Amino acid sequence: MIPRVTATVDLSAVQHNLQVVRTLAPRSRVMAAVKAAAYGHGAVPVARALEAAGVDALAVACLEEAMELRQAHVQAPIALLEGVISSEEAALAVYERLQVVVHDHWQLALLDELPESSRLSLWFKLDSGMHRLGFPLSDVPQLQRVLRERPNWKLCGWLTHLACADEPGSDFTAQQIGAFDAALQGVPGARSIGNSAGLIAWPQARADWVRPGLALYGCSPLPDRSAQSLGLRPAMKLESRLIAVRWFEAGESIGYGRRYRCPARMPIGVVAVGYADGIHRAFADGTPVLVQGQRVPFAGRVSMDMITLDLRAVPQAQVGDTVQLWGPGLPAEEVAAHADTIAYELFCGLTQRVHFRHLHAAGED
Repeated sequence: MIPRVTATVDLSAVQHNLQVVRTLAPRSRVMAAVKAAAYGHGAVPVARALEAAGVDALAVACLEEAMELRQAHVQAPIALLEGVISSEEAALAVYERLQVVVHDHWQLALLDELPESSRLSLWFKLDSGMHRLGFPLSDVPQLQRVLRERPNWKLCGWLTHLACADEPGSDFTAQQIGAFDAALQGVPGARSIGNSAGLIAWPQARADWVRPGLALYGCSPLPDRSAQSLGLRPAMKLESRLIAVRWFEAGESIGYGRRYRCPARMPIGVVAVGYADGIHRAFADGTPVLVQGQRVPFAGRVSMDMITLDLRAVPQAQVGDTVQLWGPGLPAEEVAAHADTIAYELFCGLTQRVHFRHLHAAGED
C-alpha cells in the first residue's frame, strides 16, 4: 500500500543540529525539548537519536510524555517542564528518576506529601517577565529555605523562560535576563535561560543549561536568520503526490468557494493531502510547494483531503509525481507564514493519517 502522505524524519539531521547548538553554546549543557512528540517528529526515535549523540537531558511537558520515553527504555535525564499535578504523579516521577520543574507553591505542597526518604530532583522555575508560569523572583529566599529543610531534595537548578527572545535587541529580553541574574546573585545552583531563539540571539542567555527546541528540528527561530545561515538542517520532509492533472480555461474557478480564478488556460494539479492531514485551511493562494524540484503555488482553498496547484511552471507534471510540502529546499518556517502561523504549529498539527519514516545515517529505521 502506497501512503498518501509521508513525513520522512532524518535523525542524523537532528543529531547534526544538536552539534550546532553545542557550537553556539560551548560552555552550556543541553536539555533538548522533545515535548509534543518531539515537535511532531516522533518522541521515541528522536529521543533515542539525541541520547545516542550524548545530549545531557531531555525535556517534556508532562508525565505522560516522560512515561512514553521511559517505557521505550530511554535512560537520559528527563525534566517535566510543567511539573506534576497530583501526589500520584509526584510519586511516579520519583520512581522514574524524573526531574520535576516546580513553578508554584501548590506543587510544593504536593511534593511535601512524599515520604521524607524520597529522593526528588527538581528545578525551580522563576517568572522573570513571561507571566505564564513561575515563582515571583522575590520568592528565591523562601525557596532556598525549602531546600534547606528537605535534605533529600536535590536542586538541579533555576530556570526561566523568555517572552521575546526572537526579537534581537529587545529591551524586554535584556530586562528579563538581568532580573533573573540579579535575583539569583550569590545563590547556588545551575541556571537555564535560553531556548532556541535565546541561545542564538542572546549570548547572555547561554547559561549553565540551554533548552533548544525548534533549532533541533532544523528551523530558524529568528525572523531575520534562515536555518541554512545558522548551519541547521531540516529534519522533516513532508510529501504527497499528484492524483490528477487537468487543464482549465481562463476565468474558470477552482475548488470550494470559487476563490481561485484561472488567469489563463493552465494546468491544475490535485494533491492527495488536506486539512485532515494537518495542512491548514488557512493557507493562502500562492503558498509554495515543490514539484519536480520547482516551486509551484497553491491555487484554491485547502479541502479535507486535497489541495490544488497552479502547475504552469511545470506543465510536464504527471499523476504520481511527488509533491513536497516542506523540507530541504522549502523551509517549514517559510511555508508557515502563508497561513499566518509558525513552523511549530505545522509540525505539531500533523495527524494520524500521515505515515512517518525515521531515517538514520545508514538508512530507514
